[in-house]
Amino acid sequence: MAGWNWSGKKVIVTGGAGFVGGVLCDKLRGRGCRDIFIPVRRDFDLTNESAVDRMYRAAFDGAPPDVVIHLAAEVGGIGANRENPGRFCFANMAMGMNLIEGARRIGMPAAGGKFVLTGTICSYPKFTPVPFNEDNLWNGYPEETNAPYGIAKKAVGEMLRAYHAQYRLRGAYVLPVNLYGPRDDFDPLNSHVIPALIRKFYEAKRDGISFIECWGTGSASREFLYVDDAAEGILRAAEVMDEPIPINLGTGMEITIRDLVQLIARLSDFTGDIRWDPTKPDGQPRRCLDTSRARTLLGWQARVGFEEGLRRTIDWYAANPQP
Repeated sequence: MAGWNWSGKKVIVTGGAGFVGGVLCDKLRGRGCRDIFIPVRRDFDLTNESAVDRMYRAAFDGAPPDVVIHLAAEVGGIGANRENPGRFCFANMAMGMNLIEGARRIGMPAAGGKFVLTGTICSYPKFTPVPFNEDNLWNGYPEETNAPYGIAKKAVGEMLRAYHAQYRLRGAYVLPVNLYGPRDDFDPLNSHVIPALIRKFYEAKRDGISFIECWGTGSASREFLYVDDAAEGILRAAEVMDEPIPINLGTGMEITIRDLVQLIARLSDFTGDIRWDPTKPDGQPRRCLDTSRARTLLGWQARVGFEEGLRRTIDWYAANPQP
């Protein structure tokens, strides 16, 4: 964007070795950024305050970074959220708290640095009016299966806003909808719905299985954003925002899980049966975003069509099947 030059900027990207982070760091390099520090867990446990302080001192020889982009999270699908509510609440809240307070201690506010926080649509109330508008973020309790994760991320967003108000820490705060794309996590214990389905169809075809099983009734709806579009939206927020008001990143296109399953089956050339297990939870009834704030404040909108993004993801997994 006009007035912003990544060349010469010192940037920390937590989660930079992950799904979204890998794409985002490639885009940073394409914008001329060469000073990118990616903390990895074996060296810096971001849930530990002293480790975060050590990370800030190590990144640029003690100099405050120009930008911190916080993508790191502990998260999974409905099953993982049900199994790990305490861990997901603690880890995501602790990482955000330590990183924001560490940014203050290293001197980012005085140096004009910027903290970019990636939140989650799981923070919205269970029965938010559709399409989700950012003004409704606090008007109710999140869907129960992922509430601990969603509340933790939302609390960190409020902390960033508080640090902007008190310490003048510049910031940006984006809320991407469900993400998908090549290099996603296809582990059946942790993956979200699209990679989980792609893997199920791939393995059923490979093993000659005539059916797959899906959780719930298929009546819930979701919205999905291709990873490249998400990374572009996060960088736009870093470039143009100084105040961390919540900004949705999505496509505005809603699809039921049942229709999603049928679409992925068709694109995967799977002709077997699809069996639903209504004893398993559907999750939040509906998800579809109002993305007008992103268009107005960021000049951003999604570019990759849903079928095109799914084809790219299916083709990538077929070429890189997971053990």
